[in-house]
Amino acid sequence: MKLVRYGPVGKEKPGLIDADGKLRDLSRKIRDLDATTLAPARLKELAKLDMRRLPLVKGKPRFGPCVATPSKFVAIGLNYIDHAKETGAPIPEHPIVFFKSQTCIVGPNDNVMLPQDSTSTDWEVELGVVISRTARQVAEKDALKYVAGYCIVNDVSEREFQMKRSGSQWSKGKGCDTFGPIGPYLVTTDEIKDPQNLDMWLDVNGVRRQTGNTRTMIFGIAALVADVSRYMTLLPGDVITTGTPPGVALGMKPTPQYLKAGDVVTLGIEGLGEQRQKIVAFKKGR
Repeated sequence: MKLVRYGPVGKEKPGLIDADGKLRDLSRKIRDLDATTLAPARLKELAKLDMRRLPLVKGKPRFGPCVATPSKFVAIGLNYIDHAKETGAPIPEHPIVFFKSQTCIVGPNDNVMLPQDSTSTDWEVELGVVISRTARQVAEKDALKYVAGYCIVNDVSEREFQMKRSGSQWSKGKGCDTFGPIGPYLVTTDEIKDPQNLDMWLDVNGVRRQTGNTRTMIFGIAALVADVSRYMTLLPGDVITTGTPPGVALGMKPTPQYLKAGDVVTLGIEGLGEQRQKIVAFKKGR
């Protein structure tokens, strides 16, 4: 299934995309795409629905984040070998874990706002992993059983905040408002045959900046879920964003071309759809 949340900010309804690519309403079946809905048994029930009997949604409504209120937005740094090399960082021996704030989460096509005093806002196309049930001390061989599905994440990053104002941790540069576009779809695991072989790409103003594939991750999805679950309990609806391939602005030589107001970023991952964000100037109150 391709599960979505659609409608105005704060008033999103659950829906799904049928076999013909049409949006259908799920609000009479579930309240939201949240911890209750993402339980394995509930997802199996939804998969049995006759999609043709669900109401069609008219027009082209806004897509919201494809997961409602995750308790944690966990991120993995430097998880592609070529990306680590382009930033001049050593290849990590263990997954680098940091957090993006829940308040940075926006829909896949919402505007991305430059923070006040930003000089170095960057892009990162990433595969997001959505947790289906409570995961604590999970073995790697069992880890994928705890995954509800996958989505696209743009791990937007302010590099000066991240690298010069944060000491040895990155949260200042990763959790700014609008820095976590998620979606458009939460694609359940049954539709993704091999999450470790998905093509991914990102363009800025129509120019290709990132091209990659999830097979070049240093730590695969199962390893990441297992590792993170050793240090914190993952809850249904939590999102792990798993790192980015090469091609970020930070790695440009000789001069990085960071994002500026008016730029348009488009990105996609095989089987998971596409995102499009316009970059806008800082505005108080968002």
